[in-house]
Amino acid sequence: MLEVQIEAPQWDKLPLERLATEAMAATLDHLKLPKDNASISLMACDDARIAALNETFRDKPAATNVLSWPTATLSAEVAGDMPLMPEPDFDGTLELGDVAIAYETCAREADELGKTLENHATHLIVHGILHLLGYDHIRDPDATLMQALEIEILGKLGLDDPYIC
Repeated sequence: MLEVQIEAPQWDKLPLERLATEAMAATLDHLKLPKDNASISLMACDDARIAALNETFRDKPAATNVLSWPTATLSAEVAGDMPLMPEPDFDGTLELGDVAIAYETCAREADELGKTLENHATHLIVHGILHLLGYDHIRDPDATLMQALEIEILGKLGLDDPYIC
């Protein structure tokens, strides 16, 4: 189940629910996770809202493109290893967590990268979902793993490698 909450009206320009549904399905399929009982919440907000969230949760008082709040800590202990697999709740639901994406930052980055807003938003949603699943990019081996997955998942969605500019 994907719950999309649009807080910033600028997002109404995009078919965000469709993009997010496709990104979620492609990500979970690629990782061989059941998508029918998975649960993710996506908040589409503006830079002011994400800056406030970034300050509250990461002590960084600035806008960012995407933030994630995983339900469980799944990160690998050894850099470059696969994260742990999420465990379903007692009722079989795979509660993965929450993602927030900021319109102005996403639009600015898309413009700077010469990409469409739809494609960049899709990339950021995939990126956010991978964070929910324990993937990260702080350590170089983890970043290599996460970027490779993003490229593969986006390729299955018909999108180009987001890291080639």
